[in-house]
Amino acid sequence: MRWKKIALCVVVFSLMGGSLLFADAVNQKIRVWSNGKEISDGGYLIDGKAYIPAREAGGIVSWDGSGKLSILRPNVHIVLFKGDNVFGNVNVGKLKIKVLTQVDSLTEDVAAVKVAITDPSGNVKDIQSQELGSSKKEDFWFPTSEFTYDFKDSGKYRVGFYIKPSKGADYVLVSEKVITALD
Repeated sequence: MRWKKIALCVVVFSLMGGSLLFADAVNQKIRVWSNGKEISDGGYLIDGKAYIPAREAGGIVSWDGSGKLSILRPNVHIVLFKGDNVFGNVNVGKLKIKVLTQVDSLTEDVAAVKVAITDPSGNVKDIQSQELGSSKKEDFWFPTSEFTYDFKDSGKYRVGFYIKPSKGADYVLVSEKVITALD
């Protein structure tokens, strides 16, 4: 009687282990990089297709609870000005600049927009923001006032354009331009 219980347990655990191995082969966890950074949650390879978390796709992700997931990512172009000249790289030190952002294909109302700069250490400095109010803006320009920024260290600085989807929500990065500060 005892050997029957042992045999039954061996068969049950073998079937369970085989099922887990099969499930793992179908849903393989994979590592995913976006713009040189690894996505923390990674992704899955299912039937030869890669799937990543929707929030990692960029833009504003909203879920209505009924099975509809929306990702809002308008076309955003960022141009940097030093006086009347367009630039991309700078020397380490203080510099007076302006940021001009052009947005089109914004298909949903949003509460506000802002521009911020992230230094190579990850510190974020808000430059300028604007509430958009109730008027729908599908296509618009967002120029900042001229400001002085201190590029203290050499490295890559990221000028980000953020959208706040609703009044109580957090800002979400939808586009960025990289400035390289050289010694």
